[in-house]
Amino acid sequence: MSEHPSHSEQLPRLNRAAGQLEGIKRMIGEGQYCVDILTQLRAVRSAIKTIELSVLETHMKSCLAKSCACGDDATRDKQLTEIMVLLKKYE
Repeated sequence: MSEHPSHSEQLPRLNRAAGQLEGIKRMIGEGQYCVDILTQLRAVRSAIKTIELSVLETHMKSCLAKSCACGDDATRDKQLTEIMVLLKKYE
C-alpha cells in the first residue's frame, strides 16, 4: 500500500475532461464556430481546476497534516514550500 493518499475518485472526472477534449478536437476538425470551441475549452479548464483543487485539498488534509502531527518540522516546511511554489506558478 502506498504511503500517499489515493486520488482514484478523480478518475471519472479526468475521463470526462478527456472526453470533452476529444469533443473539442472534433469541433475543430469540423470547423465549428470559434466561440463554441472557446466555451468548451473553458469548461475543460474549469473541470481540471476542480480536480486540481481536490487533489490539493487531499494533500493538505493527509500529507501535510501527517507532517504537522508527527512534529517533523523539516518535512512540514518542505511540503509548505512545495505548495507555495505550485501556487506561485499558477498566478
